[in-house]
Amino acid sequence: MGLFDIFKKGLKKTREKLAAGFRAILPFGRKIDESLLTDLEDAMLAGDMGPRAVMALVDEVRAAWKAGQVKEAQEILPFLKSRIEQTWSAADRSLARAGQPPTVIFVVGINGSGKTTSVAKLANHLKQQGHSVLLGACDTFRAAAIDQLEIWAKRAEVGIVRHQPGSDPAAVAFDACEAAIARGVDYLVIDTAGRLHTQDHLMRELGKTHKVIQKKIPDAPHEVLLVLDATIGQNAINQAKTFAEIVNVTGLFLAKLDGSAKGGIVVGIRDQLDIPVKFVGLGETMDALQPFDPQSFAEALFEGWE
Repeated sequence: MGLFDIFKKGLKKTREKLAAGFRAILPFGRKIDESLLTDLEDAMLAGDMGPRAVMALVDEVRAAWKAGQVKEAQEILPFLKSRIEQTWSAADRSLARAGQPPTVIFVVGINGSGKTTSVAKLANHLKQQGHSVLLGACDTFRAAAIDQLEIWAKRAEVGIVRHQPGSDPAAVAFDACEAAIARGVDYLVIDTAGRLHTQDHLMRELGKTHKVIQKKIPDAPHEVLLVLDATIGQNAINQAKTFAEIVNVTGLFLAKLDGSAKGGIVVGIRDQLDIPVKFVGLGETMDALQPFDPQSFAEALFEGWE
């Protein structure tokens, strides 16, 4: 299955929701006017693209219409697809690499976001690319999280450093860093506890673990990936803003995109946060991770409606 087909399948619910609105407002031959642009704005908001992003895109459609570049309703979706494709550069979406291994990837997110599963999928993705990977099980508040990660590690055939439930997560991170250096692995992926972004003391603990990693490995972590649940739509943006105040979030992993009718959140995230989406989760299996590709995303989002 090609990348476009994967995105097409994963964005099915979002595309159907958008299509319901587009079907009504963009019939063949309809001329563009302010009434149509208002309807277009409402339809895009229903896809959870976010008010700022929607207003900016509609303004671009309006400017193109007045300049004579877009004249009829059926020309709007190809125009929007083109604009969305141009939002992200390849440099935005690539993973950072350390000058000297290991490259440390620090993964954060709240309970229920799909964080631990996303860590496992990322490890498998890196392993399939020929890299050696070690996992650090720093979600010590939940015994189930440690056990779950250990099961995933065995499936992906990667190493794992773990302590007993209730251990200091910073201590696990320290040991994981030492093990990664000793074993000479390419990537160390740290799974952290599912912090509730409203719990200040837990967020401070997250900051402490982050600092321990920095002390052990200079310039680490090289990536801080925040896992967001696509099904919660615009609420994910509030979570991202809070996490970014504690750690320097360098990229987003948008999980559960296949189960959401709010896939338009990808557009809103880029507009409001200036943090690139680097990976998306499009299924439950180990290989159901895809590096984010804006062209495939835009084509799948508007497929069948040009």
